[in-house]
Amino acid sequence: MITGPSGVGKGTLVARLLGRHPEIWLSISATTRAPRPGEEDGRHYRFLSREAFEAQVAAGGFLEWAEFAGNLYGTPRQPVEEQLAAGRPVLLEIELEGARQVRRTFPAGQQLLIQPPSFAELERRIRGRGTDAEAAIQKRLARARIELEAVAEFDACLVNDDLEESLKALELLLGLSGT
Repeated sequence: MITGPSGVGKGTLVARLLGRHPEIWLSISATTRAPRPGEEDGRHYRFLSREAFEAQVAAGGFLEWAEFAGNLYGTPRQPVEEQLAAGRPVLLEIELEGARQVRRTFPAGQQLLIQPPSFAELERRIRGRGTDAEAAIQKRLARARIELEAVAEFDACLVNDDLEESLKALELLLGLSGT
């Protein structure tokens, strides 16, 4: 599984990795929030009612789950286990608390932390998006400090400085041959 603070480039790395390695299956998270324009059920998220989500929690149906801003998010257990049983590599792109839960429920999983080259660069990337108000930026940066302090909890860390070099390093860490 891959974890890292907002703005570190997880999504870009994962998209490039999947483009080069279509054999990897990317887990799709479930959520109780409403779909945003352009989002499709089963492609971007598995959209569930709160009742259906809570029933899956009670049945042990998630590898990890959490509540953010009044909505529930989680990694459904069954599709991950099905893909692993079929011999397919599985990738989870999740946040720190989710990674901690997965470590407890699925300790065999490899955990990788994506780090920025510097905190100043991370802030530059977040501000460069131009999508967040100052309060949201400060919240993301505060959360990033906490996530980056958890480095010792991970099996490996990768500094995302140069995208192509980071992608090659990610392939090596995951035991994949580059293209």
